[in-house]
Amino acid sequence: MRAVLQRVSSASCKVDGHITGEIAAGFVVLLGIEDADTEEDVQWLAQKIAGMRVFSDENGLMNKALADVGGRILLISQFTLFAQTRKGNRPSFIRAAKPDKAIPLYENMITSLNQLTGNATATGVFGADMKISLVNDGPVTIMIDTKNKE
Repeated sequence: MRAVLQRVSSASCKVDGHITGEIAAGFVVLLGIEDADTEEDVQWLAQKIAGMRVFSDENGLMNKALADVGGRILLISQFTLFAQTRKGNRPSFIRAAKPDKAIPLYENMITSLNQLTGNATATGVFGADMKISLVNDGPVTIMIDTKNKE
């Protein structure tokens, strides 16, 4: 499972011109799920996301977590995070989980983040053509891969 966290001052997701999720300050999380991912990966990654201290404290240092600043999460499924680009110019997505595997893990991530943050996680629509708008704050962009836990 891979996540790209972007610290934002605001963000939204539209599908067919309708807003499906919108936040003020917090994280846009692009989430890629592969066939090898498990519920253990969901729990580990959700804890990492909720606890990531990349918001500025009184001294301008990245010391505060999402809860400390009242931030929220906009979670977007993104299978392209598992693009393989070694051969040719057309990426392969063979490692990305198929919807029957990925959707339950994506939904479990939403539930886990809701519980850990105490806020409803804003979302896109799994598998839809989404238009994401955001104001990247910093910019601060962090990549996390559950295969690199240790």
